[in-house]
Amino acid sequence: MSTLAAADLGVMLQLVPVQRAGVALLLATVGLPVIGVVIVGLDIMPVRFAMMHVALLGIAVGLLTGIDPMVCALVACALSGAGVAPLARTPSGLSGAMGLLMSLAIAAALLVLAVSGVNASGAFALLWGSILSVGTADLVVLGALAVVVPALFWWRRREVALLLYDRELAQCSGVPVRFLTTALLVLVAVAVAGAIKLTGALLVDALTLLPALAARRLGRSLGSITLWAVGIGVAVNVTGFLLALWLDWPPGPVLVLTAGVVVLAAHLIPERRTSSWRAPASVPPVSLPSSH
Repeated sequence: MSTLAAADLGVMLQLVPVQRAGVALLLATVGLPVIGVVIVGLDIMPVRFAMMHVALLGIAVGLLTGIDPMVCALVACALSGAGVAPLARTPSGLSGAMGLLMSLAIAAALLVLAVSGVNASGAFALLWGSILSVGTADLVVLGALAVVVPALFWWRRREVALLLYDRELAQCSGVPVRFLTTALLVLVAVAVAGAIKLTGALLVDALTLLPALAARRLGRSLGSITLWAVGIGVAVNVTGFLLALWLDWPPGPVLVLTAGVVVLAAHLIPERRTSSWRAPASVPPVSLPSSH
């Protein structure tokens, strides 16, 4: 029976939609776990839910206007991320902004769908994802994220480390806090929208947050945590995808459950064996003033 199952899996892996989905998943696991590190570091967990609702609004507008719904979702999320950046000076301010944004976005999305008479099933289908329907445009977006996110992160890694450690200290050290915060929030927003097609809005954490949560238990510096997040993201999502194909189960939930198992396993490691994931960020400020 196992031989037959392996043969069936081999046949499925030769199908073009499955191969395209696998490439999309690999591209996503390069950039999106880094976004998860940023989400955890900035303590902006609500941003995921807010951007899911904004993406739904963008999809509704796309269905109404005839423009590609995913393009509309990406644009809407990018503009929203940039719009709430000025409110990110304090965690409470950002949380409040995300709550307001989430409420307004879902209300506007439902209103657009109701008034226009557009079939809402097309919009809400994105909540569950459709990884096997990934197209060329989706691969381009994920490929761009796979390049831009790690590049920006490593290019400004000292400033990012200090920003994640202490916003006020970063400001005093000459870090362009406003610009960097805006750039990170825009990347987070676009990444969430880009991941929706793979896992669905409700399960996007499999590509972003869960690898980062596991990585912070294993890494000893921001750099090592980022590498751990990417490595864990690749391992759990490829494993989950193959498992879903083998069992003929929906990929999204399998990806989340696979990542969740790894997170739980990582948290079984005694705390004393790991260091605080934010602690290494206190090192870079020593060299920052000399860069002026």
